[in-house]
Amino acid sequence: MTNASNLHELVLICGEDVVETVSDALMELEALSVSVEDADADTPIEQALFGEPGMPAPRGGWQRSVVRALFPDENAATECATLILSQDWAEDVHVQSVQSVPEQDWVRLTQSQFAPVDITPEFWIVPSWHQAPEQAQLVMRLDPGLAFGTGTHPTTRMCLRWIAQHAALGGSWNRVLDYGCGSGILAIGAALYGASNIDAVDIDPAAIQACRANAFANKVVLQAALPEAANGEYPLVLANILASPLKLLAPLLCAHMAPGGHLILAGILARQADELKLAYAPWVRLEVSDEQEGWILMTAQRA
Repeated sequence: MTNASNLHELVLICGEDVVETVSDALMELEALSVSVEDADADTPIEQALFGEPGMPAPRGGWQRSVVRALFPDENAATECATLILSQDWAEDVHVQSVQSVPEQDWVRLTQSQFAPVDITPEFWIVPSWHQAPEQAQLVMRLDPGLAFGTGTHPTTRMCLRWIAQHAALGGSWNRVLDYGCGSGILAIGAALYGASNIDAVDIDPAAIQACRANAFANKVVLQAALPEAANGEYPLVLANILASPLKLLAPLLCAHMAPGGHLILAGILARQADELKLAYAPWVRLEVSDEQEGWILMTAQRA
């Protein structure tokens, strides 16, 4: 195991045209981690690189980037810098520093960034290392992992809030489809509110594995599998993805809605509402039912 007190950080400055090559080279040379940031951040010439969520980046990198790579010791960092600078494409790459990294409790530092999340005053998502708040009557245990969905993002919270509110009004679901389940957070939320026969599907095998593990940790039963496992009609269909794939999935998701069933869509920016309404118009009438931080929840009920 690497001793955290010996870790060293190599800091490079490079141009936009080689930042990806530099990052790849650092990983090939066994850097423990690589990060890239704008070298001109917080200056008058800082430029935004990324647009809104779900939109492609306008460029492949900043005009000047700071690339930080972590190595187990000073020798490894220095050797890596020497190898990179010797390459033909590295004329625009410069070493800013090689410096030791102060020893820290990385596990505790990472865990401190994730606190319990309230969905409603009674329903909370709580990482395993935290105690549940006293007012929590229903608790989902969920730790940050590789698959999307920890309860902190507005889209996830709005979906779970819809489930909680409708369950409180007497809603119950004998079949549920969570399409693009990620960590399984929505499927587990439905299960905690009494839903049964839950299919959680995703194209990512890592998501399926995470979903199964999270379901086990919360003592709920669901079936996590590839999208082909979705079959028949469901009283509740959930999909928290992004606007573009949601538009393409309109006929498929609507075909899975049972008569009188509800469709819950998220991952949509407020400005995309009309696009989604148009895409789903042949089957159902979508409405905006919640909004948070520029994101919206769109819902529909089949006649």
